[in-house]
Amino acid sequence: MPPFNDPDICRDILDGLQIGVSVLDLQKKIVFWSDGAEQITGYSRIDVLGHSCADNILQHCNQVSCEMCAERCPISIALHDAKPTEVMTFIHHKSGHRTQVHTWAIPLRNKHGSLIGIIQTFEGEFALGASGPNDRSMRERGCLDETTGLPNAAMMLAHLRELLGTFGELQISFAVICLEVPDLAKFRARYGQVATRSILQVLARTLSNTVWPTDFVGRWSENRFLVILSGCREDALHEVSQRILKMTASATIQWWGEQLSVTLSIGGTIAAAGDGVESILQRVHQRLRENQVAVPDGAPLADPVALLKRSSS
Repeated sequence: MPPFNDPDICRDILDGLQIGVSVLDLQKKIVFWSDGAEQITGYSRIDVLGHSCADNILQHCNQVSCEMCAERCPISIALHDAKPTEVMTFIHHKSGHRTQVHTWAIPLRNKHGSLIGIIQTFEGEFALGASGPNDRSMRERGCLDETTGLPNAAMMLAHLRELLGTFGELQISFAVICLEVPDLAKFRARYGQVATRSILQVLARTLSNTVWPTDFVGRWSENRFLVILSGCREDALHEVSQRILKMTASATIQWWGEQLSVTLSIGGTIAAAGDGVESILQRVHQRLRENQVAVPDGAPLADPVALLKRSSS
């Protein structure tokens, strides 16, 4: 038998690919799950083999509706149309965060041309939690938040000052969004520091995966994240804010058999003529107040400008 006709060799080839590969039968039941699929999704073969795509383990969603199951999922479309389907989608990683993947669903036929299943491939970020040389350098310089690995408040202020300077000279628009976990103190009191650290890490990863690589995401304070959207205009701010809120709201962690999530609030603004760092942060703070859903024990929101003043002193 030629070596490449050996099923074990074929499996090794698929497992060696730096993409995820799965095979589903006509009932959309998963019958093959590669090593790459495990790495991208966090789900092992034991978790998924024998399960139907309709069980929605990966919770495929797009940036608009977060609903791509049933007839709109790429597997269903490929089965119905009997032709390859390509989509950009977000999946729910086993660790709880949303991550973007490039997915192909390709009809699988036997030697007679009959449709017998679907091959699904997906590409995403591989080194979850891994840091590159630039990240290590920034960490050594004290520029990264220890819990989330995101740029800290000092780095976000530096980015903000830089963009305001560019805006003043070239009028290149940008937006600033603040995402807050208003009940983080209650969450910590109930579930402890380890669970709190985990949910913050999941939120950070989901938030980073939701925006463009040219945008800046950082941890602003204990219960806040700051997002600086390069080139964002007024007419796009609401749509982007809602996308960020919807994606991060789906972030969860598994904790002693319980699936945990947190309440989120969001506020954002566009840079305006004459803005300085303090004025734009005050405006973001006001938008956050207006959109506030819940405040633990009725406590007032901390003023983000106070952090700016402390960093300048």
